[in-house]
Amino acid sequence: MWSGTPLFPDQASAMASRVDALYFFLVGLTLFFSLLIAGLIVYYAVRFHRQHPDAIGTTIHGGTILEIMWSVIPLLITMVIFVWGASVFVAMARPPDDTLNIYVVGKQWMWKFQHLDGQREINELHVPLGRPVKLIMTSEDVIHDLFVPAFRMKADVIPGRYTNIWFQPTKPGRHHLFCAEYCGTRHSGMIGEVVVMGPTEYQTWLSGGAPEGSLASTGAKLFQDLACNTCHRPDAQGRGPVLEGLFGKSVQLLSGETVTVDEAYVRESILTPAAKVTAGFQPIMPAFQGLVSEEQLLGLIEYVKSLQALPQVQTR
Repeated sequence: MWSGTPLFPDQASAMASRVDALYFFLVGLTLFFSLLIAGLIVYYAVRFHRQHPDAIGTTIHGGTILEIMWSVIPLLITMVIFVWGASVFVAMARPPDDTLNIYVVGKQWMWKFQHLDGQREINELHVPLGRPVKLIMTSEDVIHDLFVPAFRMKADVIPGRYTNIWFQPTKPGRHHLFCAEYCGTRHSGMIGEVVVMGPTEYQTWLSGGAPEGSLASTGAKLFQDLACNTCHRPDAQGRGPVLEGLFGKSVQLLSGETVTVDEAYVRESILTPAAKVTAGFQPIMPAFQGLVSEEQLLGLIEYVKSLQALPQVQTR
């Protein structure tokens, strides 16, 4: 009814209607009980006001039914809120398997977007209509917060770690993007737009991507330039773990604990490799903290993700 107004922006994602339904339910519930309680206060103040200065009120000894009602009814209401809210939260926290992954780097005071095909953008993000999109986000300096009101999507962007958020755009056009965490003197200018395009139009736009190639190919070149290939060899003869087919698997560390090889683990292993050393290897890898930028880290991570396990050789 109020869609498109500043307080109620367009519903432009698959989750927007679910978020709004829960929001309006909470508002309606709050309004109902606020009016009910205020009305009862006024009613009882008028109905049972003292009519004589010496009048003494009647002593009342509670009521079992009343006490059960004001215990059970709030419990049922809170359980409805919990189950409904949890279902929306779980849906927003678990992206589909076929998402289009895009890296986001927040920096005072701009948003930098990196597509896997090599296309880079600043303060503008192009995405295809109807395709689930997952944003893998980090910050170069302070805490930022990515907020797209039309998508009902908002998440902190934290330095030193990756946070994920996903959305599925359902309405083409341009949608405002903001930083919702105060990040410095020019915080109010850290804005941008998400441009939702038809699938064909998006592919046409994407075909004019970066001339240096995909993000994984950029990472492969950097992998060679940093001489990482001298230790991480595919024949298991190097001084570091074999990276082929490693991403997404669980590995055991020297400490005995087990971790999953994800974006955060690869990032930490590049910057501070001694923090979590794989079992069977020594902590001899040099730290690259301060030697590689966030964009270069993204390229290295995508390169590791792109490595496939080598085929097994059959022997007789």
